Parts: sequence; structure tokens; C-alpha cells
Amino acid sequence: MLPSIVRRNSLLAYFQVPRLKFLFSSSTVADTAYAGGGPFPVPLSMVEYLVNSWGLSTAEASKASKSLTHLKSTEKPDAVLKFLRSQGFNGSHLKKIAPVRTTVLCCDVDKNLAPKFRSLRNAGFSEAELVEIVASNPMIINLAVPAIFSKLQVWERLFGSRDLLIKRLKRPNSFFGYSIEKRVNPNLEFLRDGCGISEERLSLVVRKNPRFIIRKLDSLHALVSRSDELGMDRKSKMFLWTLYCLHGLKKEGFDAKCKLMMRLGWSQSDLSTAVRKAPNIFCISKVELQKKMDFLVNEGGYTPSCVAKQPMLLFFNLEKRVIPRFRLIEALKSKGLWPAKRKLLSILTLPDKKLMEKFVLPFKEKAPELLDIL
Repeated sequence: MLPSIVRRNSLLAYFQVPRLKFLFSSSTVADTAYAGGGPFPVPLSMVEYLVNSWGLSTAEASKASKSLTHLKSTEKPDAVLKFLRSQGFNGSHLKKIAPVRTTVLCCDVDKNLAPKFRSLRNAGFSEAELVEIVASNPMIINLAVPAIFSKLQVWERLFGSRDLLIKRLKRPNSFFGYSIEKRVNPNLEFLRDGCGISEERLSLVVRKNPRFIIRKLDSLHALVSRSDELGMDRKSKMFLWTLYCLHGLKKEGFDAKCKLMMRLGWSQSDLSTAVRKAPNIFCISKVELQKKMDFLVNEGGYTPSCVAKQPMLLFFNLEKRVIPRFRLIEALKSKGLWPAKRKLLSILTLPDKKLMEKFVLPFKEKAPELLDIL
């Protein structure tokens, strides 16, 4: 016969439900039901517990439960849940933590979580900041306090201020968990001593994408080699931005874009010229490059080499900006109203209002059709 009070820690010893492998029950609900003389409720599985208490979807809970098979009760997860809620975490925050960092549910609140949060609060982080930071970077909970502060010190220096770092940490990311000693410091040393890039300049890139500085060192060496192949001078201010643009491109993608440029009429020298002026040319999709080069060469009258010398031509929207403004120039030329020294690029850079004021409204009587072109 069951005892009048069933302790949470001994549920598995008393209940066996074939369809559920791991059984849990809320002691409060169970004890109340039993005290009232009614039957004990069917114990909850870990999946149901994660759905009901942590707000996970069934799929998320099913996956997360596989990492929690060692738990004999919900005592620790309940304590963690209670603590996190006391710190200001709401349902949406909890749903970000539990599925990706199930070890958090097994933490000791008194020995781990409470001292950690207290140390971070004492370091100047507000409750609201900690909630957003931890929800976006759950691995912080599993780091030792000295490791957290060591990382904060380095990343704050790289971002240039704590405010900028906090702003970035509030966004979903995975850079903070990487080793400073194994990833960040070796990369900083290589870029500083081997490439002549100051940490101050590196900060500009880190703020845009901190993952740049956590690449594997051999991968970073490969980026520098590709930049060298393109003829980029390491002393140039564009060298760092070339590395940054190549950072988001796999070797296969890099090779494919280089081959496309050659196929579109560029020589190796043309490619080097374009990259030195606008390394972010590698950020343009192959489809867009093809369309824009085809238009500029076949209709715009440019040679591939001319485009390479003015690579900014490739960064404007073809349908919404390049073609309409090219048609405007053609219409003005046909009326003898176009200043010969004006180039397409100078027109592409003009804001719409300026374009209307300089090249449309002054000629609305002589060429009223201009209003229909734009």
C-alpha cells in the first residue's frame, strides 16, 4: 500500500508506467490530491514536465529529455526554474535556454547559479541585462566565474566598450563560448604581428561580426593567402576589409566567383583592381554579378575593364536604380541636354530628390517624358 506522502525523489520506486520511461510528478499537486482521498494523478514524463513547466514544444522537450535521463526527480530543475524566474526570466527566455543547454536544469542553485548571478550583478550588470544576455548565451551558466570575467575583459576590449559588448551579447550568437586562449589570442597575435593590423582596427570588424576573430588559426591563414592571391597589399586599409569579406565565403564560393569574373571578361589584373577598390564585391551573389555585368557591357557600353575600375557600379539595384537612370541619361542625350562630362556612376549616387532637381525638373517642358522614366 502506498504511503500517505510520496516523496518526489522516490517516485520511480513506487510507480511503473510502461509507456513512460521517466516519471515525475509535482509533489504539491500529488499530495493535495492524495490528502483529499482521491487517486494519485498519473505521474508526468520528462517530456511532459518540460512542456508544462518550461514551456517547450513537444518536439523540443522530446529532444531535450534525452540528455536528462540520469535525473531521478524534478527537484533540481524545479529549483533552477524557481531561481531563474526570481531573477526576471519569463517564459520566452526559459524556452531559449532549456532546449539548447539542458545541463542548466541540473545546476545547483546555491553553489552555482546564485553566486554566479551575484558576481555579475556586483560587476555592474543590471538584472534586465543579465536576463537578455543569459537567454541569448545559455552557455554562460556552465562557465566558472573566473572564466566569465576573463572573457568579458577581452571581448569588452575588442568591442571598445561594455555597452557595445552588452548590445551584441543580447543578440543570439555563439562567439562568447569560444576559448580566449585557443582561438582569440592566437588570431589576434597573427593579425597583429604577422599582418600588421592593430587591435584598434580589428575592433571595427569585431563589432560587425565577432565570429571573424574566433576562426581556426589555419582558416585565418587561408583567408590571408587568398587576399595575397588577389594582389591586396597588406599595408592597405582595404586589406582588413578584404579578409572580412572573404570570411563569409567558403573556398569553393571564392573560386566560383573568381571564375565567373574571368568568364565575364575580367583579367586577373582587372579582378585585383576591383578588389582593391571594393573588396565587398565578393558579397554580391553570382546571379546579380552576371546580370549587372551583362547590362553594363551589352547595353551600357562599358568594357569589362572599365567596370573593374569602377566596381561601385555593381552595388546598385539593377532594376530600380541602374536601368531607370541609364534610360534617363539616354533620353537627355537624345535631346542634347546631357552634360558630356557626367558619368553614370555620379548619377547613380545621387539621392532621388537631387536627381529630380538637377536632371528632370529643369527640362520638364523640353522633355516631359523624363517624368515617366523614373
